[in-house]
Amino acid sequence: MISLRCSAALSLALLCGCSKNPAAKAPEAEDPKGTENTPAAKSGETVAAEAAPAVIRIDGSSTVYPITEAAAEEFQKQSPAKVTIGVSGTGGGFKKFCAGEIAIAGASRPIKSSEEQACAANKVEFVELPVAYDGLAVVVNPKNTWVKSLTVEELKKIWEPGAQQKVTSWNQVRTSWPNKPLHLFGPGVDSGTYDYFTKAIVGEEHKSRGDYTSSEDDNVLVQGVSRDEGGLGFFGLAYFEENSDKLKLVPVDDGEAKNGEGPISPTSDTVRNGTYQPLSRPIFVYVAKSALARPEVSGFLDFYLSKAPSLVKEARYIPLPEKAYELALKRLKAGTSGSLFAGKGSEVGVTVEALLARE
Repeated sequence: MISLRCSAALSLALLCGCSKNPAAKAPEAEDPKGTENTPAAKSGETVAAEAAPAVIRIDGSSTVYPITEAAAEEFQKQSPAKVTIGVSGTGGGFKKFCAGEIAIAGASRPIKSSEEQACAANKVEFVELPVAYDGLAVVVNPKNTWVKSLTVEELKKIWEPGAQQKVTSWNQVRTSWPNKPLHLFGPGVDSGTYDYFTKAIVGEEHKSRGDYTSSEDDNVLVQGVSRDEGGLGFFGLAYFEENSDKLKLVPVDDGEAKNGEGPISPTSDTVRNGTYQPLSRPIFVYVAKSALARPEVSGFLDFYLSKAPSLVKEARYIPLPEKAYELALKRLKAGTSGSLFAGKGSEVGVTVEALLARE
């Protein structure tokens, strides 16, 4: 089992293991000034420099992090390359990616038009690669005995901008619930999970009330809800599953009979078959086309997608269909640039198969 360790102290620069292969010795380099008069040359010693291992820099989504961490740990067993992973959130990762500071960005939502423009301004072409499905888990404290499920309308009532400093107790959500304080926990505004949730629940990306405890580190949110009887939060399903002894999962009813009657809980099956709506989504990695010219980067992503079905399961996410990984590998090898979402951002209810069929 992959532990989801993304502590806030490490969120800007997490090392996914260190290379266990010794750095190779570089061949002796020519000195443009000549070496015949150096002390080493006079004594007959060989002048050689030790090559540093190649570094693959990754940043972005804390949701995608556990899968990328698993891939990096396995890849480094067979490669001298060193993989570093930051968790500054999807938005934070795209800022670094489009500035040319990192080779790969993890993203829990598609790239936005404004981010595409930033990449274009810096001549950063990219390849978009879906890697897994995820469901957003809505959770409460285990001591919460009154919440058995929530509707999409109730979630909107809780999270929409107009609820700020107004919807502050549970009985304001449903009158039969007790008059107890409602405390909210959710990802920060740089998070792709925040963007997707607000699009799916509120109706517009990046729009919600601001009076909630936010963090780019999902473990902070887990701890917040687990210690607060009135707490309610949301984050990727994998973080709930690793902490199911501390949290209570809340089924969600979208009111759409075509997606299944009544409240539905997120599971591998309900996320994969699309019945857990509107909180199921694909997640991605983006790679700069210029970085693909480096063999360690192209080799890492080839390894990542080839091993994804097992790595995704190990990290407690939902693998894509085998055909989807084949098509993603095809995109990688062809260097197919651009986004399948055409800069429109999150698309609720979309499947990877339908996305890849657009090409």
